[in-house]
Amino acid sequence: MITNDDRPTVDADRWLHLYENDCPAPPAAELPALTAELAEALRHPDPDIRDGAPYVVLRTWIRRDVIDRPLRARLGSVMAARFADPEIQARTFAPLVLDMIVGRGDLDPAWLDAFRRWYPAETDLRGHDPRLGWLHAVAHGADLLGSFGLHPDVDPTSMLDLAADRLVAPTDQLFAQQEDDRLAQGIARTLTRAELSEADAVRWLDAIETDFAAGRRGAPTTAAHTSNAMRTLRMLYLLADTGVRTPGDASVLVRPHHAEALKRRLAEVLAPVFQTA
Repeated sequence: MITNDDRPTVDADRWLHLYENDCPAPPAAELPALTAELAEALRHPDPDIRDGAPYVVLRTWIRRDVIDRPLRARLGSVMAARFADPEIQARTFAPLVLDMIVGRGDLDPAWLDAFRRWYPAETDLRGHDPRLGWLHAVAHGADLLGSFGLHPDVDPTSMLDLAADRLVAPTDQLFAQQEDDRLAQGIARTLTRAELSEADAVRWLDAIETDFAAGRRGAPTTAAHTSNAMRTLRMLYLLADTGVRTPGDASVLVRPHHAEALKRRLAEVLAPVFQTA
């Protein structure tokens, strides 16, 4: 078990200096220890550390292959374990780091399993906290969901089902910081996978339709998770119509496969929950 005393000390000045000098690569012998320090920074309760220079340096070093595949694999395992961490900022920044790694094409089934256990079960869905800064469990998870959904070794239907599980999980927290947009984007990216059949592209919506129907029976108000799901599906309809940006080329919009069938099904699922005069 790792205690607080075992954790690397985060040298904020070091990371700021590296950030300001275009994130130069350190000597190879220093990389494991520096990567461990970056991993610690990405769970820090101080948002200026967690979401500041260390985040940018880590992202840059992964993109430039300074942190190579074996070291990325070790880092990915650390992040997967963090989905069970008692501290909320540790849990919610783990998918951001895993997204950097999976986006490079790396994959460990254990990472996927850990993410699938955590994402629909997370109960702290605050976008922002005055002390901890950005938390964004839903949005950060949505980014990773989209990267897993694009990975050729991940079944895209499992990511669509996971998105549905997240949307039907009861919560009192209304999405307030564009979490619905980010989740719709992750779903839309998954739906660009060419091997999805038309049935696959819409089947995951059945669970949401069933949840909508259950919520309408005798409920005087709309539940928070129902409102979240409605707004996510509306954004998904827009992305199905216009296309979604994928990591390969952010300047190009790619329409999900079976977009017309998807739009028809989205309209069917959404129609009963719109309030009428």
